[in-house]
Amino acid sequence: MKESLLEYYLDKLNYKTKPQFLEKYLQTPCLLRLKKVGYFCGMDYASKDIYNFKEKITRYDHSLTVALLTWKCSKDMKATIAGLFHDIATPCFSHVIDYMNNDYEKQESTEQYTEKILRNDEYLKKCLKEDNIEIEDIINFKKYNIVDNDRPKVCSDRLDGVILTGISWTKNINYEDIENIINDIEIYNNDEIGFRTEKVANFVLEVSKSIDIYCHTKEDNYMMELLASITRYGIERNYITYDELYYSTEEDIIIKLKNTKDNKIISDFKLFESISIDDIPDINLTKVKIRDLNPLVQGKRLVI
Repeated sequence: MKESLLEYYLDKLNYKTKPQFLEKYLQTPCLLRLKKVGYFCGMDYASKDIYNFKEKITRYDHSLTVALLTWKCSKDMKATIAGLFHDIATPCFSHVIDYMNNDYEKQESTEQYTEKILRNDEYLKKCLKEDNIEIEDIINFKKYNIVDNDRPKVCSDRLDGVILTGISWTKNINYEDIENIINDIEIYNNDEIGFRTEKVANFVLEVSKSIDIYCHTKEDNYMMELLASITRYGIERNYITYDELYYSTEEDIIIKLKNTKDNKIISDFKLFESISIDDIPDINLTKVKIRDLNPLVQGKRLVI
């Protein structure tokens, strides 16, 4: 049987021959939690009539591929480790919690937990000491342009997001596309990721635009708000705590909420899990994050 698109992507990022130093960091307890936090904001549990993801992708997968992409582009050990832990403060249901916090446009409200989580992981601190790396170099991942760069520039986090989302949600990236993208990457001034050819740059741009359209539909907006309201209600009733979102898993949070036998929670989860696309009401769309890109081609900004 042919390998999944995610497995193929990992192969193209040389996962099997990854740098030796990375191996021990992949066993970090706070990172392993992300294997139980989905990449698509808790929508793996939503109605299949609204979301029918092609492959299961987690925040751990994203963390790993960002690190591998960063290493491929930079061979910078510190930037690679920072890339691996850049999403460590991702709570259960990811950006749904930004919705809950009314942080619709920047979607950065959960990043405040990054330092706390990393500093409390004794295993991680031991690994960093062995490699003579200061924890501050990992906490502030935004200082590495290759990992995180201002929009509309392309960085490993942003490009990886396009690839993973194109693989599973918008379903407009295939095996050949993955190979073409990885083979076309070029690094320009100040560690900005760009491309050698307009053809590949335009393809990445088109996939990014399609993702932005998906994220601005009434269906996605309604479902994100619905799960945000369920979570908020659970916190208000002391069924769960806000902090639990950063240390637990999505499945455990859902089980805990359902076990309350609260009629509102049971009813709302039933709606969340089974609503038909035809039953999504017309709503005033929330103004959410714009995922704009303008990649470099041979060092020059693409004309769009």
